[in-house]
Amino acid sequence: MESLLRWGIEHSGNNDGAQPQPPRSVQSLDPGIIDAILGRPDSELMKEALAIAVDEGKDEDARIQALDDFEMFVEQIDNANNIDKMKMWEPLHNLLKSPNSTEGINMQTLWIIGTAVQNNPSAQKACLALSPMPTLLTFLDPSVKSPKLRSKAVYALSGLLKHNAAAVQQLDEAGGWQVLKAALEDSDITVRRKTAFLLNALIIPETHVSQPTPSPAPSPSAESNSTGLTVHSSDTHPPAGSNPVHPNSHASMQADPSSISTSTAALKALEEHGILQSLVSAVTSPVPYGPDGESEGDADFDEKVIRSLHTYVTSCDGRFSEQQKSGLRTYVKTEADKTGSEPKLAEKWGLTTDELTAFKQAIA
Repeated sequence: MESLLRWGIEHSGNNDGAQPQPPRSVQSLDPGIIDAILGRPDSELMKEALAIAVDEGKDEDARIQALDDFEMFVEQIDNANNIDKMKMWEPLHNLLKSPNSTEGINMQTLWIIGTAVQNNPSAQKACLALSPMPTLLTFLDPSVKSPKLRSKAVYALSGLLKHNAAAVQQLDEAGGWQVLKAALEDSDITVRRKTAFLLNALIIPETHVSQPTPSPAPSPSAESNSTGLTVHSSDTHPPAGSNPVHPNSHASMQADPSSISTSTAALKALEEHGILQSLVSAVTSPVPYGPDGESEGDADFDEKVIRSLHTYVTSCDGRFSEQQKSGLRTYVKTEADKTGSEPKLAEKWGLTTDELTAFKQAIA
């Protein structure tokens, strides 16, 4: 900063009224001063951060800080797409596969992946080209002792799987449904919550998806879903000759509706892999959680499970077995008695009274 101040003084007018001297050539200026004035491109800073992160000779704290900085950059969609353009996906994936990567490095790398691919079809496609699903799933294995690491694995998986049929196919091929089923009984309640939320997102039937457009208020036929996208009841598509489709926008989803449809495959998995029963059991006969299984009950987890079950039976025309219905009826009645009224119970579960009524009818 002292050099920058001195340069500014040298190239300003004199206080005695004399004419300012002609400025020196910009080429003679210290590059560090130019960087201080103009700033450096994010792409350069990303390259430097990744170089530090993959250098096993660097201090672990420095590598983790570099990955943290990298994650901050990819919060912006253009920077997230630059990961592919600058051929950075493979080094990131290799960090997860390296036996020398520490828990902290793996956790930050998973965080980067989850942030970069979230609601970003282009980044999802680039990441999936490396077939990362088997590697990501290893971090949800019970042998992974860190609950924070398992939680970040669900975060990365969620970013890849939501609105992406190809990712769901990779999940299926890698045996991922059984991993998600086991995650509903993870010893860490945060992992359970995130898994239940993810399953609900995957079974929601996809309709017309588009980017939000500036308008005073949404039309009566549109509503915002849990991912922040606008979902319309109409199946119509933009007319020919409309705005071009960019791969890093949600318009690319419109161009190929089948590419975002995860509901059919997810519903099949729920039923074939016993995940539906695991969701029912999660509320009717919950497994204690915590390092020593010392904790029972979690309102947030219950809410997410009930939302998933509600989606399954109302939006997806799913069917419960008589045994499942019986268990759920008992559970609903017990919870209604605890809260004092059905409106309060609906509020507790994040449902409207109509939604609760529809759920009760489905299990009657």
